[in-house]
Amino acid sequence: LPMFPDRLKNLAMLILDDAEQARLKICTAESCTGGLLAALLTDIPGSSAVFERGFVTYTNRAKEEMLGIAGDVIADYGAVSEPVARMMAEGALEASRANIAVAITGVAGPGGGTRMKPVGTVHIACARENRAVVHEMLQLGEIGRSEVRMASVETALNLIQMQIR
Repeated sequence: LPMFPDRLKNLAMLILDDAEQARLKICTAESCTGGLLAALLTDIPGSSAVFERGFVTYTNRAKEEMLGIAGDVIADYGAVSEPVARMMAEGALEASRANIAVAITGVAGPGGGTRMKPVGTVHIACARENRAVVHEMLQLGEIGRSEVRMASVETALNLIQMQIR
């Protein structure tokens, strides 16, 4: 049984090819996706030419310790926020030997949502050396935990693609 839909595998293959051509290394910093993006990228033979490392920073403490995000930023904005997603991407870039880092933080559900950040709210940011960080916010609603996670992975892939080109 394939773990990922062909659409995502094909997109990941394209990105790995493009990154290899451009001699770029990629790293991931994932919270609500729990390493799914890293799993997708490393599911593809030859990915070691491009995939540098992945951080699964599920807790606030992990985001602080592994990605260098200041606790007061998380306290002020919440882990699921644009500033934290951007800092996760920048922190992953800093803590790795990659040229591009993508970060995902969100509320996959079914619980954990609030009025301000309902289930299905996800922030994704992608950093590349010497470029502006790109960010996208998803508001997917309660479409199901797996669906939120897969949609987040797909958006992350699209942001990586933007930063390669």
